[in-house]
Formats: sequence, C-alpha cells, structure tokens
Amino acid sequence: MLIFENLAAFRAHVGQEIGTSEWVTITQEMVNDFAKATGDHQWIHVDTDMAAKYSPFKTTIAHGFLTLSLAPKFMYELYQVKSAKMGLNYGTNKVRFTSPVPTGSRVRMHATLKEVEDQEPNGVKSTMALVFEIEGHSKPACVAEMISLAFE
Repeated sequence: MLIFENLAAFRAHVGQEIGTSEWVTITQEMVNDFAKATGDHQWIHVDTDMAAKYSPFKTTIAHGFLTLSLAPKFMYELYQVKSAKMGLNYGTNKVRFTSPVPTGSRVRMHATLKEVEDQEPNGVKSTMALVFEIEGHSKPACVAEMISLAFE
C-alpha cells in the first residue's frame, strides 16, 4: 500500500502507477446480491441452469457494473492519503466492459494516477486509470477512468 502524507505528496505521484490490488473471487452470491440491489436479474447473471445450457460461457457472468463497483474496495487496498478528512466518488470517464467475467473467476485492479487538479476548499479532484484483470485471461474485464474528490 502506498501511503501519502498529504495531498501535495499525492499530487507529486501523477503519471505513476498506484499499484495492483489483491485478487477477489466473483461468487454467484455476489452476483445475486448485486442483481437484488440493482434490479438487473437477466438470466445470464442469475440463472445457473439456463447459463450452463445456453450461454457461450457455460456459466453465469458478473454484471459489468459489479466489476466496476469493486474499484473503491481495491482503492482502499492500494493507497491512503493520511491528511484526507473526506473522499467522494465524482464520476467515471471512458468505461468499457471489454470481456465478460465468468462467475468463479478472480479479478484484480491496476491503478495509475493520471491527473490531479485543485478543488476548493482544500481538496483535489483526481483521475485514476483503472484496468480490471481476469486471472488467466489476456483481455481485461473492464477499463475505466475513475474521478474522485479528496479534502484535507
């Protein structure tokens, strides 16, 4: 984990890699819980029998937004700004779900600090380039830019 004493030290890291998270297994329970939370109960995600029979993946797959929603968890593993009193999600840019994540797969995230700009009062708006990798696959599950706010 990278530890930044303050936002100035964080800003100095622009253009550099933040790191790579630990692997997380995408379970059917996670997929089902995400379906309940979002109302997206498409069979390719939640019906294991139908997916085994009709899906080209022969199993259910995670919702793309489930994969993306792991970003905050992974960010907590990768870095901390000690002086930050509060952080907020601001948005995303250029999100692409480039490969399905079969249930039972393991995913992790690579993050690079792309940009940091001042945000009043006493804060920054940062953009991270994220790549979500599926273990054993050459193509990523998702690529995105995540924008966050942090305040001292």
